[in-house]
Amino acid sequence: MKISDIKSMTADQLKDEILNLKKEQLNLRFQKATGQLEKTSRIRQVRRDVARIKTVQRANAKKTAK
Repeated sequence: MKISDIKSMTADQLKDEILNLKKEQLNLRFQKATGQLEKTSRIRQVRRDVARIKTVQRANAKKTAK
């Protein structure tokens, strides 16, 4: 997911996206533990997408606080 896509989302969309990514992250961890995970790089992508979204949320919160 690109940062420009994330910046164009509303606050509600960002919350929904984080929830979806957290669910996917949980499923990926279970797949890894059971040996069913094929794309191991997806774990890293999901983790970084969550961080990107949280960064944008934090920046938006600071912007509205001023």
